[in-house]
Amino acid sequence: MIGIIGIVVIFVMVFGGFLAAGGHMDIILHSLPYEMTMIGGAAVGAFIISNDVAGIKHTAKDLGKVFKGARWKHEDYRDLLCLLYELIRLGRENAVGLEEHTENPGESSIFGNYPKIQADNEAVELICDTLRSASLNYDDPHQVEDVLEKRMEANFHHAMHSSHALQTVADGLPALGIVAAVLGVIKTMGSIDQPPEILGKLIGGALVGTFLGVFLAYGLVGPFAAKVKAVIEEDQNFYGLIREVLVANLHNHATNICIEVGRQNTPGHVRPSFNDLEDALKSLKQAAA
Repeated sequence: MIGIIGIVVIFVMVFGGFLAAGGHMDIILHSLPYEMTMIGGAAVGAFIISNDVAGIKHTAKDLGKVFKGARWKHEDYRDLLCLLYELIRLGRENAVGLEEHTENPGESSIFGNYPKIQADNEAVELICDTLRSASLNYDDPHQVEDVLEKRMEANFHHAMHSSHALQTVADGLPALGIVAAVLGVIKTMGSIDQPPEILGKLIGGALVGTFLGVFLAYGLVGPFAAKVKAVIEEDQNFYGLIREVLVANLHNHATNICIEVGRQNTPGHVRPSFNDLEDALKSLKQAAA
């Protein structure tokens, strides 16, 4: 919703200010379809050239992040901590029983209590692979931590592709606007024998290309790229929480300490309060009793 509000504010302020200053939309509206075809078409073509099919689909899918925001909310972080608590506690009480859940998380009753997390392959694989690594008796927990760090960096780099792709398009739009403007000037020069009022409209139409390229770059596509990047970075905190808790578990800290380490490493705006999390954990203990 906030993304739509931002777009509305941009259009109202830019074109509202133009009209308030005495401008007229006739020339812009007349030239817009042709300039948009040249600039937008060239931008889309360049985007297709510079990306493979998977990258194009990835970017198209991530455009929804501009309007939906971060995937993981406050309650999801609380649920994640509860899920990790159940898995760690089970692993310490019954290592064989834990294998049933980590080897087939899609059929796991524990994972099934948290369907949103269970539906995220990256989160589930990160949890299961790390718990599986713990069962291999690593001599140094830092080994697992390094593996986790590199894996998360690789996943983050892949997730950021859409933001980089959009930013590349934004960087090229002003130049494409100049290309469209030059073509408009060429068209104008072919009508140099026309009266000033006609030449003025032709020149104005050519300048619409420059305006459109800059407007799209800094008013829409650039902010879209920045928003996608911000959302991806925020969602990455969810996977960072998994790392913090499971690494603490590898150091053989008490289960409650592992969960508290994760809670305190959660960003403040989505961090569950101590009492809220404690109540949720008490409910789990009562259900297991």
